[in-house]
Amino acid sequence: MRATYPSTLETLSPTLDRRRPVRLLELIGNTPLIDLSALTGRDEVRLLGKAEFANPGGSVKDRPALAMMLDAERRGLLAEGKRLLDATSGNTGIAYAMIGAAMGVPVTLCLPDSASPERKKILRAYGAELRITDPMSGSDGAILEARRLVAEEPGRWVYLDQYSNPENWRAHYRTTGPEIWEQTGGAVTHFVTGLGTSGTFMGVGRFLREIKPDVRLISVEPDSPFHGLEGMKHMASAIIPPIYDPGLADLGLELPTEEAYRMVKRLAREMGLLVGISSGCNVAAALQVAAGLRAGTVVTVLCDSADKYLSDRFWEEEI
Repeated sequence: MRATYPSTLETLSPTLDRRRPVRLLELIGNTPLIDLSALTGRDEVRLLGKAEFANPGGSVKDRPALAMMLDAERRGLLAEGKRLLDATSGNTGIAYAMIGAAMGVPVTLCLPDSASPERKKILRAYGAELRITDPMSGSDGAILEARRLVAEEPGRWVYLDQYSNPENWRAHYRTTGPEIWEQTGGAVTHFVTGLGTSGTFMGVGRFLREIKPDVRLISVEPDSPFHGLEGMKHMASAIIPPIYDPGLADLGLELPTEEAYRMVKRLAREMGLLVGISSGCNVAAALQVAAGLRAGTVVTVLCDSADKYLSDRFWEEEI
């Protein structure tokens, strides 16, 4: 029997009373903002990280996955006998699989073989069916495989297509952006985050730009098509997500994979924060932005934790 949940994301976490028993999906959102200002070495520049690893599925992708699934359910698309389908580099897939298990929705995911072993194990633990794609094609190869499956059997799938689904960025516009605004007391001056589907940047950026027109929005990408930043896109060489608007960013930064690795290890060993590679990239970029300021409040996103990357060799390597 399929579980029922409120039909809009706004009715979930912002008013959650943790003194009472809760359902799993009510824990999505309303994540803490962690003070990373010690990295700047200056009192007049604050650096803050949105702790999205605190979501029950372990990443920022819980928000859009829930929004897209609730939207599909509201529109009657999640009919009995159909399977949810999407392409993923890992975190959105984990969110789909977790939420699908909670809602009674079967999930099939197209996933590049380059995804970490931990991600594959987590997905299978939730009961998701995996269609593994060429690792050299990255997330683009997974997208093409999902499109092929839909073309072959259109009646079998509910293809949510996170890269073009507006509920992706709207989830962050409705929740992540307002949370950042409230948690900083409106003091946020710069928002910095990486681009994958671009949903987080688009949603948070649009919200902040509306409420504070002079806020600075900085997007971050890998510095080359061949990189180790799982979940992030080098836009110049990738399939551009239809939800992405390059005109929103005031500045675009490119970072090498090695710099993200160094920051992941630094956060673990200096601040006790075990975060993932995209989180390390975000913090490294945000620290660059902070270094150029006389004063301000820079907010970035800690997309997930390090538990999905502990098999990566960089932990033992000198970088």
